[in-house]
Amino acid sequence: MAPERQNGSGGTELGTFLRAHRAAVTPEEAGLPTGPGVRRTPGLRREELATLAGVSVDYYVRLERGRETNPSPSVVDALARALRLDPAEHKHLRVLVAQAAGASALPPSVPDEETIRPGVELLLEQLRPCPAYLLSRTMDVLACNPSGLRLFSGLGDWPVQRRNVVRYVFLHQEAPKLFDDWNDQIRAAVGRLRSLHSVEPDAPGLAPLVDELLRESPEFTDLWERYDVRLHTHGSKTFHHPDVGDLTPGYQKMLLEGTHQQRLVVYYAEPGTPDHDKLVLLDMAGAERTAAHPVKGAR
Repeated sequence: MAPERQNGSGGTELGTFLRAHRAAVTPEEAGLPTGPGVRRTPGLRREELATLAGVSVDYYVRLERGRETNPSPSVVDALARALRLDPAEHKHLRVLVAQAAGASALPPSVPDEETIRPGVELLLEQLRPCPAYLLSRTMDVLACNPSGLRLFSGLGDWPVQRRNVVRYVFLHQEAPKLFDDWNDQIRAAVGRLRSLHSVEPDAPGLAPLVDELLRESPEFTDLWERYDVRLHTHGSKTFHHPDVGDLTPGYQKMLLEGTHQQRLVVYYAEPGTPDHDKLVLLDMAGAERTAAHPVKGAR
């Protein structure tokens, strides 16, 4: 097995993750005294984290610098507790540790990762009026139904090849006005890309997308450096939609087995409710637009 990939600063992805999350935990949050004077280190010092995790300072330094690559499960769990990681972050830490040790944490590759499986577009059609779309692992919109395209106001004005959910939430002028919780949306979007980048940095299209967002969005750059990998898989979102007004549909994301991490995302509302009526209106408007201006993946 190949050794863990080195990042741009000469460290490892595991070390980058540990440093970012060490900087995000204050001594007060960890139950440590702050002491007199001004601290030069944001968050926890290496020796403080080592003490909290029950390992020697030398061992932790070697782990963070990539010279130690095989911590035991108990050490990984202790680090997760000390860093106050949530379950998704804890799981990601385990993936990085396995990667550092030379173990493959990924399933076998599936060819033609952007190929839409027969039947998926039919499924999108049959989900109407519920907005639904198919995403690649880099969050490109591979296919959608009319309301799926219309729900993200202005997304349909972009060329097909630019339609990417992360690009939309950071770079489209409508996004901050559309989402009631835009700050949560951008954190979740970065989290999914960060998670992919740390284990599959050569995923097709990933590097150009990250480079573009680092260049064009200070918000993306800030969140990227924090190394937050929290993901949203279900729940509800409130939209302030320019065409139908405010609505709060539920949503569910589903990984399609047998694909290279393609995900089906569906929004829904209880029939007979105002939110459902607004989804119907979006579907009708989206169908009219598609009929006038046919686009790939929206029928």
